[in-house]
Amino acid sequence: QVQLVESGGGLVQAGGSLRLSCAASGIIFSIHAMGWYRQAPGKQRELVADIRSGGSTKYADSVKGRFTISRDNAENTVYLQMNSLKPEDTAVYYCNANILRLGFINSLNYWGQGTQVTVSS
Repeated sequence: QVQLVESGGGLVQAGGSLRLSCAASGIIFSIHAMGWYRQAPGKQRELVADIRSGGSTKYADSVKGRFTISRDNAENTVYLQMNSLKPEDTAVYYCNANILRLGFINSLNYWGQGTQVTVSS
């Protein structure tokens, strides 16, 4: 059993900062990509940022220069530092990880339960 547990969401004023964390637990052999997605009311879930095991990153255009994704491979944890937040960043943020469990051949995508981020104007 693998679980992704997120923390760090909340309410912040425009221009403020938040840091999201997501820790993977379970009998894990390796984790490939880890990332953050978000879903605003009435919209599709979209990629915010992801990071590969080697450290390469990808960001949505809307967050470039404001958000930074990082990971601690020893702790199986991914972070999202969000600065200069805007009201349009308001959404439920979901952690995603592609994980190979010990004893298995194929990796699977896992999702966290989601954490609400609300940015007031």
